[in-house]
Amino acid sequence: MDGKQLKAWRKSLDLSQKEAAEALGLKRRIFQYYEKGERDGEAIKPPKTVRLACWALTQGVVDYLGPEPPEKKDDKKDRPKKAAKPAPAAPQPPAEAAAPAVTPLASPVEDMGGIAPVPAPLEPAPAARPAPARKPRAPRKPKAE
Repeated sequence: MDGKQLKAWRKSLDLSQKEAAEALGLKRRIFQYYEKGERDGEAIKPPKTVRLACWALTQGVVDYLGPEPPEKKDDKKDRPKKAAKPAPAAPQPPAEAAAPAVTPLASPVEDMGGIAPVPAPLEPAPAARPAPARKPRAPRKPKAE
């Protein structure tokens, strides 16, 4: 892509130089250099990153956040479950000695009668002050004897 092609690309999207530069993440003056094809009398060509960004914008890509993370495969789900060995039967205590069944609470808030404790406010850490800049010492002059 040369300067003429860059200008044709910009015009095809009906963008000003400023809008095109912002869309590409460039300063307007740099975009002008690329479009003109020279800077300070030397030929200049848009780098590959700019050319790829032009293509992406043409395709409708506004921002790229990286590849999609691969789906995690839960190996435990795919494995066949082993048959559990039956545990030996333990003697049952008499019915009157059995402990009453207790239903666990869904959350600690329910345990407190619906009132959650108010967390203590966090105090910001004191800002560290930069060390004052010291002037370098001048070299000492030898004393005349």
